[in-house]
Amino acid sequence: MNDLLEFDRAHLWHPYTSALKPLRAYPIAGAAGVRLRLADGRELIDGMSSWWCAIHGYNQPALNAALEKQLGNMAHVMFGGITHEPAVTLAKRLLDIVPRSLRHIFFCDSGSVSVEVAIKMALQYWQAAGRPRKKRLLTVRGGYHGDTFAAMSVCDPVTGMHHLFRGVLPKQLFAERPSCRFDAPFDPACLDDFRRLIVKHEGEVAAVILEPVVQGAGGMWFYHPAYLSGVRELCDCHQVLLILDEIATGFGRTGKLFACEWAGISPDILCLGKALTGGYLTLAATLATSKVAEGISSAGGVFMHGPTFMANPLACAAANANIDLLLCEDWPVKIRRIEEGLKAGLEPARSLAGVADVRGLGAIGVVEMKEAVDVEPFQAFCVDHGVWIRPFGRLVYLMPPYIIGGDDLGRLCEVMVAALQQAGA
Repeated sequence: MNDLLEFDRAHLWHPYTSALKPLRAYPIAGAAGVRLRLADGRELIDGMSSWWCAIHGYNQPALNAALEKQLGNMAHVMFGGITHEPAVTLAKRLLDIVPRSLRHIFFCDSGSVSVEVAIKMALQYWQAAGRPRKKRLLTVRGGYHGDTFAAMSVCDPVTGMHHLFRGVLPKQLFAERPSCRFDAPFDPACLDDFRRLIVKHEGEVAAVILEPVVQGAGGMWFYHPAYLSGVRELCDCHQVLLILDEIATGFGRTGKLFACEWAGISPDILCLGKALTGGYLTLAATLATSKVAEGISSAGGVFMHGPTFMANPLACAAANANIDLLLCEDWPVKIRRIEEGLKAGLEPARSLAGVADVRGLGAIGVVEMKEAVDVEPFQAFCVDHGVWIRPFGRLVYLMPPYIIGGDDLGRLCEVMVAALQQAGA
C-alpha cells in the first residue's frame, strides 16, 4: 500500500491540487451503503455522496444488477445513426418527471459538458433566428457551472477560476448574487441589479444561466424562489433564453425533485448530471423546449455537438435503474428527515467564533466560516473519527446519500462540529 500511495503522490494529479505538493489522498478499498472502507480496514461514514452523485449509497443491488444485465448485451455503441433501448427508455423517464415544456434531450458526458451544450444551443438558436449579436450570457455572482471553458466563463469571476483565464474566456455579464435568503421574506429590490443588466444588454444577451435556488460549489447559498420567478419573467419580457443548471440540485437534493419546482417555473434549457446515474457512471443530459429545438433546426440546421460516449448504454441502464429506485421510494420523507437532522446537528456550530453562518435546505447542510479552512488537517481529524467530509474555501458542508440513517447522520454532524472546534473556529 505504501508503494501505491507513493506512486499516486508522484504521478497522479488529483482535482484542485498541486502536482508537486498535493493534498493527502486516502486509499479506498471498497464501499457499501453509506460507508467507504479504507485499505487498512477502517470505515468512514460518507458525508459527500462522492461529490453529490451517489444518492443511493454504494454497491446498491438494483443498480449493480442493471449494469450486469446491460453488460451482457453491449457496453457501448456510437449514437450517431444508431439508437438503443436504454437511451430511449431513459428519455421517456426523464420527460415524465422534468417540467412539461421540455421535449428534446441531448445526452452528453458530464455536467460541465451539459453546460457547454446548453450554451451552444442558445447561441445556435439566435444565429438561426438571424440575431447573431445575441451571443453573451448573463448570470449572477456566486455561481459555479463546471470547469470547461464556456462553463468557466459563467462561474463566479472571483471565487471561481475566471481570473486565471482572464483575456481568454468570453466576457460575460454578472449581476449581484441574490441577497434574498431562502428562509426569509422576499425583497423585490434584490432583483434590481439583474433587471438593470438584462434591460441594458438585451440586444446582446443570448441566455441567462442560473443554478435554481441553490448555488453549489460557488458558495452553497440558498436564495428565495421568488427571485427565480422574477428572472423567468424578465427573460420572457426581454427575449432571452433561460438555462437552469440542475446538475447539483436535480433528483431530490433540495426537497423537490428539481429545484425549479420551488418557484413553479420552467426553463428553456435544462442541464442534468451528477445524481443521474446514482454515482455509477458519468452521464449528463441537456434538455430543451420545442421552441429551442425547432429554432436551431429550422431551414435544415443541425446542432453541432456529438460526444463519443453520448448515451452510453451502460450509463443509461444505470440511470434508468437509479430513477426507478428513487421514484419507488418515499424520497421526500427521507429528504425531510435528513434536513431536520442536519439543521439540528449543525446548530451547535453557530456559537463558534470563526463561523459566519449555518444553513440547511433539503439534504444539504452548510457551515460557512469567516476564514478558509485548512483542508488537510481538517480531513485528517475527520478520518481519525470515522467520517469523510471535504471542505472547500470557507465552506464546510454535508450532502449525504439519501439512505443515511439517523445515527450516522448525527455522527457526521458531531464530528464536523468537533473538527471545526479543533481547528480553532
